[in-house]
Amino acid sequence: MKIAVIHDAPIPSPSARQILIALVKRGVEASYLRISKITGVVEDSGYILNYGRKRLSIEGALVRSIGIISSVETLMKRIDILREIELSGRPVINSPDSILKARDKFTAMQILKLRGLRVPPTVVTEDLYLIPEIIKEWGSAVIKPLVGSMGYGAILVKDPDVGFMIGKAWLTHGQPILIQKYMRKGQRDIRIIVSGGRVLGGIYREAVEGVWKTNVAQGARVRKAEISHELEEMAIKSTEVLRLKYSGVDIGETDEGYVIYEVNAMPNWQGFMEATGINPAESIAELIIRELKS
Repeated sequence: MKIAVIHDAPIPSPSARQILIALVKRGVEASYLRISKITGVVEDSGYILNYGRKRLSIEGALVRSIGIISSVETLMKRIDILREIELSGRPVINSPDSILKARDKFTAMQILKLRGLRVPPTVVTEDLYLIPEIIKEWGSAVIKPLVGSMGYGAILVKDPDVGFMIGKAWLTHGQPILIQKYMRKGQRDIRIIVSGGRVLGGIYREAVEGVWKTNVAQGARVRKAEISHELEEMAIKSTEVLRLKYSGVDIGETDEGYVIYEVNAMPNWQGFMEATGINPAESIAELIIRELKS
């Protein structure tokens, strides 16, 4: 059984290494592949994939990252590569189409809302003059990239003029604006890891003093959270409606109840492991092995 762990860092990330170890423990021939080094080739015999100059020979793939995306073309090439692995009958977790849906924050919000899950009011626009009007109406808003991770680029805005200037800068560079109503009670949110249709556990991510972001990559503190039945249902349903096999679901506590901020198709779990002692790599390795045996 040959399974690839796909990322793009020159050296495997901690989560990628943990999955490699979990696979090897189960007797799998595991390899680490950089997605930027995978090449698609169309020739007389059909469509093939090469890694460098060698024919790629794997039976399945676990995607930990699709790397830094600098253009739409790069994103589409990497999704095309993953899609070809999948179309050739080899399982890919998470699937490329599910990754694309989750990575596009507005599409994810649309799908979650349509399936009855509560999300913050969200707007995507290229209308510069709409931005300050929305901030006036909501009072506080988060302006964030349409595609992004680890909280980088997200800005909490309360001043309509500041929102206008941020929007002007982004639109000048051809970037549409995603605006989300700021809804959070206190200085924390909840990250829940879901794998194989069940909740592995959850943590509180608590922002450090003077910082509003709760991302672990931005210095947030973590501690184990007790997951209620309501939170468990929200996390599992949001993962399922985006057709993900595993995810990190970010949920906020508000005066009106819980809201889903984001569903991550390639979540990091360093903070989760620290707080819970649970290594998601073990469950994720089992997922791909079950897919291959089914």
